[in-house]
Amino acid sequence: MRYFARKVAFFLATLWAVVTLNFLIPRLQPGDPAEIMVKRLAGKDSQLDPAQVQAMRAMLGTPDGSLWSQYTGYLGELAHGNFGLSYTYYPFPVTEVIGQAIWWTVVLVVVTQVLSFAVGTVLGAYAAWRRNTRFDSVVTLGSTFLGTLQPFWIALLLIYLLGYTLGWFPTSGGYEAATPGFNGPFIQEAVSHSFLPALALLVVTPIGWVLGMRNTMIMNLGEDYIRLARAKGLPDRRIALGYAARNALLPSVTGFALALGGVLGGAILVETAFDYPGLGRLMGEAVENKDYPLLQTLMLLTTAGVLLANLVADLMYGVLDPRARRAQS
Repeated sequence: MRYFARKVAFFLATLWAVVTLNFLIPRLQPGDPAEIMVKRLAGKDSQLDPAQVQAMRAMLGTPDGSLWSQYTGYLGELAHGNFGLSYTYYPFPVTEVIGQAIWWTVVLVVVTQVLSFAVGTVLGAYAAWRRNTRFDSVVTLGSTFLGTLQPFWIALLLIYLLGYTLGWFPTSGGYEAATPGFNGPFIQEAVSHSFLPALALLVVTPIGWVLGMRNTMIMNLGEDYIRLARAKGLPDRRIALGYAARNALLPSVTGFALALGGVLGGAILVETAFDYPGLGRLMGEAVENKDYPLLQTLMLLTTAGVLLANLVADLMYGVLDPRARRAQS
């Protein structure tokens, strides 16, 4: 029980630190969201009127007073689930803005993460089992090369080739004229609009799983229990899947849990390139417009998701592997 209590206490302490940093970081950035909105409404070259800026601050509910009073007020609002109004999408609440975008990101990123994990793990395991062969060389060198590419660059390339040149897929947005809901036309449009963003992510996201699984499995293939299994005459398939791959999969499962925890952060550059209506694009807009409430909520969702996934992975390790509990007792 000491192991689990320590993990939960560490999670709570880290979550408090995250909430504090989430409050401080946006306020340390230069710029005033009220001034940004006044310039947007009046024109970039117009002279700023202090009265207009002050009125905009009052309308947006921009925090004022000492930093400590803002911090205590922020914690109080957070405890009541009140995340404020979005400056960018005023007068809509932050929760409503995020609620409309979150499912776009969840579907896009979760699907690509699951496919990337499955494909990368299988390729990495087979490359390790067939190490020093042509297949291993192609997978390893190809993964290393693709790992140097940026998803944003791949997104622009896909937009040019498959969008503008060939015209096979739409290049921006999440849907066109269909009524949002669980109906055939909307689902068809949503799938066609999400194909290119998903493809841009699928080109690079399996790379880490491929190389990680391959390297871990090669290390496991040199362990004594693998030699014993060979000496007992077990079939190669059983040794590869039931012994080497099974043990090599544990670190990948932890990484997969953390990757799913970071889903709420979205894919900022890819979503921005395709003007995809997800959380990544919202994050970029919040940074650009100094939208403190929206930015803080998105950062909190992302970090809390990663921390929660890390906690679940640690607790699962404690249940599945007693050595982890004894090592920290």
